[in-house]
Amino acid sequence: MKSIWAYLFVFLCVVLCSMDLPAQTEPNGGDGGQEQTSRTVTVAAAQGQYPPLPVPFFRGNDPRYMNMQGFYFSLWKFIPVVLLFLLWAKTSYWVDDDSRSLKCNTEFWSSLILVAGGLGFLFVFCMPSFAFGFVVLMLTYGGPLGFYIHERNGKVPASSRVMTPQHIRNMTLRYLAQMGIRVGGTKTQQSAMGPDIRFIGKSSTGRGDDPTSSRRVENSRGFLAAKELMYDAIMRRATDVHLEPKEDEYGVRLRIDGVMYPTEGFDRGVGEAVLNICKVLGAMDITEKRRPQDGSFRAIMPDREIDFRLASQGTRYGEKMTLRILDQTNSIASLTELGIRKQLVDKLGAIVKQPHGLFLCCGPTGAGKSTTLFAALHEIDPYQRNIITIEDPVEYRIENVSQIEINQKAGQTFAESLRSILRQDPDVVMIGEIRDAETARIACQAANTGHMVFSTVHANDTFTALYRLIDLEVEPFMLASSLSALLAQRLARRLCPDCKESYQPNPEFLKKANLPPDKVKSFFRQPKNPEGVCPTCGGLGYKGRISVVELLDFNERMRDMIRDMANISQLKAQARKNGMLYMKEEGLRLVVKGVTSIDELLRVVK
Repeated sequence: MKSIWAYLFVFLCVVLCSMDLPAQTEPNGGDGGQEQTSRTVTVAAAQGQYPPLPVPFFRGNDPRYMNMQGFYFSLWKFIPVVLLFLLWAKTSYWVDDDSRSLKCNTEFWSSLILVAGGLGFLFVFCMPSFAFGFVVLMLTYGGPLGFYIHERNGKVPASSRVMTPQHIRNMTLRYLAQMGIRVGGTKTQQSAMGPDIRFIGKSSTGRGDDPTSSRRVENSRGFLAAKELMYDAIMRRATDVHLEPKEDEYGVRLRIDGVMYPTEGFDRGVGEAVLNICKVLGAMDITEKRRPQDGSFRAIMPDREIDFRLASQGTRYGEKMTLRILDQTNSIASLTELGIRKQLVDKLGAIVKQPHGLFLCCGPTGAGKSTTLFAALHEIDPYQRNIITIEDPVEYRIENVSQIEINQKAGQTFAESLRSILRQDPDVVMIGEIRDAETARIACQAANTGHMVFSTVHANDTFTALYRLIDLEVEPFMLASSLSALLAQRLARRLCPDCKESYQPNPEFLKKANLPPDKVKSFFRQPKNPEGVCPTCGGLGYKGRISVVELLDFNERMRDMIRDMANISQLKAQARKNGMLYMKEEGLRLVVKGVTSIDELLRVVK
């Protein structure tokens, strides 16, 4: 595309050099020259040589209207042509760059706009009628551009479309605002300045919204930067935003599909302003910069509603803030959406619909444990059974489900809340996390007294989670009678279906993984040498995540072994007899199917 600019520059130079300079006037002035010409014509006519000229001839423009004799171009006509030439050059560069990012047949559209525009400019200089030539130029420039915009707008979401009435309106208001011209009210200006996202602050009491905090930050420094940061994070499918202070700037990193990616940061002043805007919206104390704080606020976009969870902490260079993005549109509504095989979906569906028991989901932070439990809750009819959840904080809202948010400052803990809701006649209880011995004992007691209890525990695998509960002083006999199943899981990134590439796996690796080389012909991975940026995944090679799980369900033999405090090797042997597959084996099934790569599996499963 750089060569296009070179051709355009040469074309403009040739046009400018082809213009004649204005004729030099005589030292005695222009009037004296005209009088001399008139006398010569009069003398020649008197001698009978030539008849008098009815209309004087001038080489170039008529000096009676423009003092530019010898100049063959009209500035009033040439200036709009030059401006349109510059606009055509900028548009050609944008089409080339935009079509490459969207994979819209770059060669065709770039060539069409370049050739059509060049012919239009050639036509406007060759035609004797400027008006007709300029109309042809506008058609040859605007026609291909309009067709390209129509095609690219069909491939992008509504918020990214160009030359729509909303886009033109926002661009006009934005440019006018940059020149100091304010059009419309404050709300109109703020919606035009930056992306279409509106913040709704949280009240200081922690209940409901506070419209005044939202209005306060709209006129604050850094408000546009905050809008652009949040909007960009949502569009890039980020789950966390990290504002990290450094010596002379604020760094920004986004967690996308579980992996951290750096993005454009802020200078020190703007970064602190963005952080203060988030603290005001989250009903946090902006004067406190050392002690940890937490808060929340909401944001509304044209097609969705987003919840933000904030956590701040003082560091060496200033205050660091982490924002958790909870997008309700990305919530999992059923167990089948987890991506696990059908046999496991059927087993989990039967377990969660049992009248009583304890179903635990284990894994490290960010492994999708809460998402799996919410998917399990969606399998239960909330109109026929009384479902109560205890969360810290409430992440996803479910219709007809009583959701309780604990408050550590007020002394409302998991154990205290669980003890209270057992008097509310629940059928299903979901506990956000089992952290202490009291919560573990009450959860097992609830499972033994006719309640179905869902919860999470931090452990690496199912067997580790089992002994973790024993370490929390839960009696083995109570644990054996209450446990229904343990599910350990990780989240592996899905390979992008549009840009993943196949390769021949190493036979030695297939042998170690117990995979038949004659049946496994190829694995898939992210492209090593991508051609341009894939519009589906944004050049990351992955899009979305899938659950890699191992399920340990208990039969009577397993329960007897837990009561007898059998060692972990005996429990594993019995589980393998029952047909249990380890997490790495479940992950290899996904690798063979081309859902994820072997590198990604080894990253999340050890």
